[in-house]
Amino acid sequence: MKKITRRSFLTVCGAAAAAAALTACGGSASSAAASSTSAAALSGNVAAGGSTSMKNVIAALTEGFAEVEPGVTVSYDPTGSGAGITGAADKTLDIGLSSRALKDDEKADVEGTTIALDGIAIIVNNASKVEDLTVDQLKQMFTGEITNWSEVGGDDGEIVLIGREAGSGTRDGFESIVDVKDSCKYAQELTATGAVISAVEANPLAIGYASLSAVGDTVKMVTVGGVECSEETVKDGSYEVQRPFVFVTNKSVALSEQAQAFFDFATSADAADLIRTAGAVPVNE
Repeated sequence: MKKITRRSFLTVCGAAAAAAALTACGGSASSAAASSTSAAALSGNVAAGGSTSMKNVIAALTEGFAEVEPGVTVSYDPTGSGAGITGAADKTLDIGLSSRALKDDEKADVEGTTIALDGIAIIVNNASKVEDLTVDQLKQMFTGEITNWSEVGGDDGEIVLIGREAGSGTRDGFESIVDVKDSCKYAQELTATGAVISAVEANPLAIGYASLSAVGDTVKMVTVGGVECSEETVKDGSYEVQRPFVFVTNKSVALSEQAQAFFDFATSADAADLIRTAGAVPVNE
């Protein structure tokens, strides 16, 4: 795990201290602060990309970081977790974003740092009568063993399974946790979290999965084993269908100064409220 220096915060504190010292000596505090801050200010771009589920979290972190280092631009390319890991490995990204833990064969070139936890919400159409499902029922539904909503307490109708595309971190997380890896009978495989939510919203017979941070009131989240998907249940581990949000970095090269500053900011306690506001569960606070 990369060391958290919190450099940007120390820079600001250092500027303030210098200003105070100069004022005590009869100098100009504003001039000293401006000079120190200007000398230490960062600029340039931080290339980040990968998980589409991390969109809201990255947006919140980027906005917060801009207040600390306004000269740095953080770009975000939502290409999926697999592409984020590959981008970090081949050095086309400073920071890859993955909404799943790294696999053993990926750890040779990159390392992962968990910045937050995310519940994978099980979503149905707002018109559905189903309120709760067990992990075993989910397994039977997504593998085609249970095919009608009436078998799980809903109205008569064929279950329509909506999922993510191969390589998606959300899909990998859901299928691994529910134990349906590579055996789901999807009616649709979509390339973004928002697309899954829209498909379930439009079809009274649909069921899908999506990041807790992305789910609004256009669909209904069912409880799993009687436990709702929330920040509290994800953090205490009682909600079963959850996964990490991970920053992925290359082991063989050091991050640029501006990328390290963003990494430090995102993994510090100061970013906890931003992560929480974005709908995820911070791990550093």
